[in-house]
Amino acid sequence: MDTALFTQAAMAFPDIDPVLIQIGPVAIRWYSLGYIVGIVAGWLLARRMVDNERLWGGPSPIKPVDIDDFLLWATVGIIVGGRLGFVLFYDLGTYIENPLAIFEVWRGGMSFHGGLIGTTVAMVLFARSRGFDPWRLFDVIAAVAPIGIGLVRVANFINAELYGRVSDVPWAMVFPTDPTQLPRHPSQLYEAFLEGLVLFIVLRIATHRWLKLKSPRFVTGLFIGGYGLARTFVEFFREPDPQLGFLLGTGWLTMGMVLSIPMVLLGIALIATARPAPAGKPETETEAGR
Repeated sequence: MDTALFTQAAMAFPDIDPVLIQIGPVAIRWYSLGYIVGIVAGWLLARRMVDNERLWGGPSPIKPVDIDDFLLWATVGIIVGGRLGFVLFYDLGTYIENPLAIFEVWRGGMSFHGGLIGTTVAMVLFARSRGFDPWRLFDVIAAVAPIGIGLVRVANFINAELYGRVSDVPWAMVFPTDPTQLPRHPSQLYEAFLEGLVLFIVLRIATHRWLKLKSPRFVTGLFIGGYGLARTFVEFFREPDPQLGFLLGTGWLTMGMVLSIPMVLLGIALIATARPAPAGKPETETEAGR
């Protein structure tokens, strides 16, 4: 293979500064903006969903004020869970040697699976503090989560991080941060499309056309299973984290797959066991049955 010709045939990587705005020492990056816009857009859409009685077959057990109050809980769950997930799942050795680096979030290093765990803990605690079934909150947040996921994946692309494996497809790109300078799959955009746009549309159909908010757990299962399926697929095109590489000497198994395949199985189980909630009486956590 002629490496020079191989590289020349690649698409040009767009010259987008990872820093959107710089005011003195304060910098607003596309990466942080992805989280901010995703959280705010998800909050606004979730408020509309819980205020739409048609989606629930009557009054929602969650009120718009609950969504307002949960915003801070969700933000903390995403950031703390995402950071600790990266530390534990992807680079524990480095952080054992330098524990203070855990707090250097501006250097990057967030895990979706860790953020999911952190947000789940926040949802359980918040729902119990308000006295409604946590599955109802899970379903609402699951329906809006792909917005932030898709935006952050686009930011990963702008940062030229988490790029794909070497490829000769016509849309392969040479990422400026890649020491090999070989054309690679823009796998961040694959993830933005599948985990963000496609998953959001599927969940939107489930909530607004199939009215599956009436069946606790269904939307959550669809989100968890759908994300796990999309992430597992994209892992075949994404370069594994350099500190981990391929697991067990397989040449194909990655940490992303190990964390995502169980999500597919859990999603299927939740969808299969979802049943319409009893109509005609108020829901509490006890009545809904955990």
